[in-house]
Amino acid sequence: MTILVTGVAGFIGMHAAEALLARGEQVIGIDSLNAYYDVRLKRARLARLEGRAGFSFRPIDVSDRGAMLALAAEVPAITRILHLAAQAGVRHSLVDPYAYVDANVMGHLVVLELARRLPGLRHLVYASSSSVYGGNTALPFAESDRVDTPVSLYAATKRAGELMSAAYGHLFGLPQTGLRFFTAYGPWGRPDMAPWLFAEAILAGRPITLYEGGNLKRDFTYVTDIVAGVVGVLDRPAPVEAPRILNIGNHRSELVSRFVAVLEDALGTRAVIEVAPRPATEVRETFADVDAISALTGYAPTTPIEAGIPQFAAWFRDWRKMGVDGSVAGT
Repeated sequence: MTILVTGVAGFIGMHAAEALLARGEQVIGIDSLNAYYDVRLKRARLARLEGRAGFSFRPIDVSDRGAMLALAAEVPAITRILHLAAQAGVRHSLVDPYAYVDANVMGHLVVLELARRLPGLRHLVYASSSSVYGGNTALPFAESDRVDTPVSLYAATKRAGELMSAAYGHLFGLPQTGLRFFTAYGPWGRPDMAPWLFAEAILAGRPITLYEGGNLKRDFTYVTDIVAGVVGVLDRPAPVEAPRILNIGNHRSELVSRFVAVLEDALGTRAVIEVAPRPATEVRETFADVDAISALTGYAPTTPIEAGIPQFAAWFRDWRKMGVDGSVAGT
C-alpha cells in the first residue's frame, strides 16, 4: 500500500511524511517547489526525506492534470492520499489572486479526478483551513457553523475545495476527510507566518507589527500535535456516503501579544513593537472546537506555547546559522 503526499516539501507535508515513513509506509511525495518563499528551505525539508526507505519524490504541480492523472496509471497501488499542496498565505491573495485559483481550486479538482481513478483508494484527506470561518463570532469554531462569509480569497478557495469534495463524494463515492487547520507552528515552519516573521525581526532588531496592539487571538497548534491528528485521521477512512470535515487545532486561543512575549523569552531579546489597525483579511480570534476529531482518533494536543515556542526558537537560531535568510520571494 502506498500513500501519496502532495506538498511534501511544505511545513506540515514534510513532518507528516516523516511520521508515515517512520512507521514503515511507502510514500510518494510531490511538490512544485514554487518560489512563493525561499526554495532553499523547501529543498532542505525535502533533503530530510530523500534517501529514506520507502520514499520517492516527483516534482509535479498539483494543477498539472496530465502529470497528476498519469500517476493513476503509473502507481495504481496508491490507497491513501494526503493532499496538503496549496497556495498558502492569506494576505498574499491580495497580491496574486490567480495563484490561489490555480493551486487551491484547479489543484484540488485535479486531485479529486486522480482519486476517483485509483481502484484501491481507501481515503483522501485534504487540507482546508480555519479561515473558512471568516467573520463568524461564535466561539469556539465548530464544524457545524455556517461558513459562507469568507474575508479573504484564500478562505474562499479553501471553502470551494470543501464543496467540490462534497460533490465528488456524492457522485463517485470517494471516502474523504477535510481538515480545517488552525495556526500551525514549529521547527521547519513557513517564513511567511507570524512566528518566523516575528523571530527574524526580533533577532535583527527590526520592529514587528502587532495588529490592535497584539489583542487578536489565535489557536496556535504545535506541529507534532497537528501531525498526530493528521495521521490518526488518515488511518480512519470516512464513510463513502458522508465525507467529513474536522477541525484540527489546539483548542486554546492565545493573545498574539502573549505569543510574542514567550518568543522574546525564548530568543532572549526584546521586540521593538509597532501597533497597526487590523487589516480586512484578519479575523479577531480563532478557536478550534476539536471534539469531533478527538472522538474519532483520541486527538489530544499536549504542547502549550510555553513548550512549543522554545523548540521553534532553538531550531530557528540553528537555521539562521546556516546562512539562509528565509526571506519571502516576490513580496
